[in-house]
Amino acid sequence: MAQPERNEKQRLRPAPLLFEPSAAVADPEHFFDLESMEDPGELLARATELALAFRVAADRAVEFQAVAAAQLADPRRFDRLTTADIAQRAEWTEDYAKKMVEFGRSLLGGSAP
Repeated sequence: MAQPERNEKQRLRPAPLLFEPSAAVADPEHFFDLESMEDPGELLARATELALAFRVAADRAVEFQAVAAAQLADPRRFDRLTTADIAQRAEWTEDYAKKMVEFGRSLLGGSAP
């Protein structure tokens, strides 16, 4: 689960993740054109940028999952879901869903009970 507090390094904007053309995606050896780089220094730099970008993207996605879980579990909603329902939808365990709801509530500023 992503940490609620981020350090300064995580706040840096990583290299943008651009969608690859479908022809390139069809080739299992193709990965953001890294396989075509011959300079190891350039390869290391670009691979590092991508690794950071994916890490930051994953952290942000987890935060959005947590917010959505908290919103879905909000007792003020007439169509609220139980943590078991949320766990099933997200393919989580119920304990993890509870933690994500709590994390989401903290991200929302504790506005939901």
